[in-house]
Amino acid sequence: MPKVFHNIIIAICLISIFFLYNKALASIPLIILSLYLFYFAWLQLGTRKKKTR
Repeated sequence: MPKVFHNIIIAICLISIFFLYNKALASIPLIILSLYLFYFAWLQLGTRKKKTR
């Protein structure tokens, strides 16, 4: 996954958190961001496991 794509997704989530915070809806983009970061970490872990085998 390109690093630019990764940065764009994080920026979009952070901007949406900023605008939705006052409406008490900031938990929605936080959940999406946490799921995305979990998926990204899972991919990174998978590539490291393949390299050590």
